[in-house]
Amino acid sequence: MKHCQPGAVAVALLWSVLAAAQELTPADAIELERQGRLQEAADVWSAVAKRNPNDAGALASLGVVLSKEQKYQEAATAYRKALALSPRLPGLQLNLGLAEFKQGRFSSAIAPFRAALSADPKSMQARTLLGMSYYGAKQFAETVKYLQPAVNADPANPELRQVLAQSCLQMKNYSCALEEFRKTLEQNPDSAAAHVLTGEALDGLQKTREAIAEFQSAARLAPREPDIHFGLGYLYWKSHRYDDAKREFEAELSINAGNAQALAYLGDIELRANNLEEAVSLLEKSVARASDLRIAFLDLGTVRLRQQRYPEALKALSRAVELDPSEPGAHYRLARVYQATGKTVEAQREFAKTRELHQKADAAVVVPMPGMNSKP
Repeated sequence: MKHCQPGAVAVALLWSVLAAAQELTPADAIELERQGRLQEAADVWSAVAKRNPNDAGALASLGVVLSKEQKYQEAATAYRKALALSPRLPGLQLNLGLAEFKQGRFSSAIAPFRAALSADPKSMQARTLLGMSYYGAKQFAETVKYLQPAVNADPANPELRQVLAQSCLQMKNYSCALEEFRKTLEQNPDSAAAHVLTGEALDGLQKTREAIAEFQSAARLAPREPDIHFGLGYLYWKSHRYDDAKREFEAELSINAGNAQALAYLGDIELRANNLEEAVSLLEKSVARASDLRIAFLDLGTVRLRQQRYPEALKALSRAVELDPSEPGAHYRLARVYQATGKTVEAQREFAKTRELHQKADAAVVVPMPGMNSKP
């Protein structure tokens, strides 16, 4: 049986005696906090707030101590109670925003950070935290609005600049993204991630050759980093350099054998080479790992149509249409399946849809790189 240390027992007994003998005050809480005795300090602030229910300062101080203990949910509750009593208490909105932010509750952090920035428009801390909260909440236009001034004020902060650049990329504002990624590369030319993201921005601007060069740099810097070889392979595939694309997709699979996108595009290359059995093997592995890759279902349906395996073709092509109803190729192949199985009305409907989509097609539409953008 373990016994308590005599010193610990004495301290506990002394604390109980003092608590019983006198009414603990804010000064006691502050002293306990200074000594690092956070739990005891929180207990005193809680007692002070209980004795004086309208003491917003005690509740705010309780929130600060709870935050230091990383009890952010309890801290947020204390801050909200303080706000209800004294909405203009300095620093309170900022502290509430931080408590929500540190819980990963980015949407909940936005309102208090906005209030903090409104109270002090020159506060770069409030502005930056608000921008980061919008980023966490995937509101990228607002992220750019608030982070751009923060980046301008602290241009040597690569992490902040990268968040800004990724937000521009998510908005498909490729010129903005490219400018910020290039500045990142000026500061750190050996950043494989920055080369990848610069390549994505260049690809969005239809500068495929320059994008390939950035991905090649990334692959040299980080040859075993997942997704880099897939991204480079995709750009080769897009440029009809299928042998180069195949080499990169295979390199990606040597790093991550379960990469469904690499399997799908390898399957597409085999289909183009008329290696149907190899194509089917790769495509079936792809759809078994991911149910949202249109190219895999389109190509699998195409093979099954050629093989006159119409039920399987119908299933795969229907899924391809479901994933992207605006792509005419899937509608056309689906129409051929209906035509081959005697479903004339359905076939006519799909042929009509194919014509409609071709008429609406715009040769200048940007096709973004699939699944390569980074995630806050």
